Amino acid sequence: MTIALNQAISTFTLPTHPQGTLSHMNLLGKWTVLYFYPKDNTPGCTQESVEFQANLDAFDALGAQVIGVSRDTVKSHVTFAEKFSLTFPLIADTDEVLCKHFDVMKEKSLYGKTYMGIERSTFVIDPEGILRAEWRKVSVKGHVEVVLEYLNHLKTVSV
Repeated sequence: MTIALNQAISTFTLPTHPQGTLSHMNLLGKWTVLYFYPKDNTPGCTQESVEFQANLDAFDALGAQVIGVSRDTVKSHVTFAEKFSLTFPLIADTDEVLCKHFDVMKEKSLYGKTYMGIERSTFVIDPEGILRAEWRKVSVKGHVEVVLEYLNHLKTVSV
C-alpha cells in the first residue's frame, strides 16, 4: 500500500548507516525530511546529498532531521558518507520497502533500455508520523532551499 498526503507512514525497520537500523519510531517527535535518491556516488545524488549536509544546521534550527534513502547497501552508504562527509542517516532500502510505500519506483530508460529505478523525491513527515508534503521528479538545483522554505513557513504559521 502506498502512502498519500495526510496519512500516517507505515511501520518499518531497515538497515542504516551510521545507526545500524532505523525504524518509523525514529521519525516521531520531530519533523523529518525523507529524500529518495537513485544511487550513491553519482553526480546528481552526490550534489543533492552534499547540499542537504551543508544545510543540516538550518534544518535542525527548524526542528527537522534529514534522512536519505536509496536501494544501495549499507557498505555503499558507508563509502558514500565517508567520501562526502555526510553525517545524517542513509537508509539501505535494498528490498524496496520504503520505495514501494512512497511509490518512488518508476520505469526509466537509458540508452534505449528500460529499467525500474528510484524517481528522485522528497517527503516531509510531521512529528506524529503523518506525511505533510511531497516533491516528486525533483530537480536537484535549488531543491534543498525549497524544502527549507516550506519548513520555515510551517514554523511561522504555527507560531
